[in-house]
Amino acid sequence: MWTKSHTVISKEVTKDQLWKLFSDVNHWGNWDEGIEFAKMEGSFVAGNHFMLRPNGGPTVKIKILIAEPNKQFKDLTTFPLAKMYGDHIFEETADGLKMTTTMTVKGILGFLWIKLVARKIVDSLPADMQRQIEIARAL
Repeated sequence: MWTKSHTVISKEVTKDQLWKLFSDVNHWGNWDEGIEFAKMEGSFVAGNHFMLRPNGGPTVKIKILIAEPNKQFKDLTTFPLAKMYGDHIFEETADGLKMTTTMTVKGILGFLWIKLVARKIVDSLPADMQRQIEIARAL
């Protein structure tokens, strides 16, 4: 198993604003420069799924495992012989809103999917999370 996390604390955004940003999957492509599109039918709830195409990559199906409004969501992408989990947690602290994203890869071919997908996601987390704060602030 491989796990990497990134945390940001900010007083510039609320958990309500972040939830609004993330739960509007069909507009992720407007603010996430790493994807061509994201498309979901229905609501941002556990059990639902969405389709996402990263820049230059194939379209993947991502299942929502946990969706607790204004608190957290966890998603699952299934690859051949591996699974990638994205855990996104929002916590109020005395210093501001603490946002943590954790990416986890499990499975026999995990090493391959870490190299092809997960490492790129993790490496872009600091810039991506700052962009999320900037965009969510306007919501």
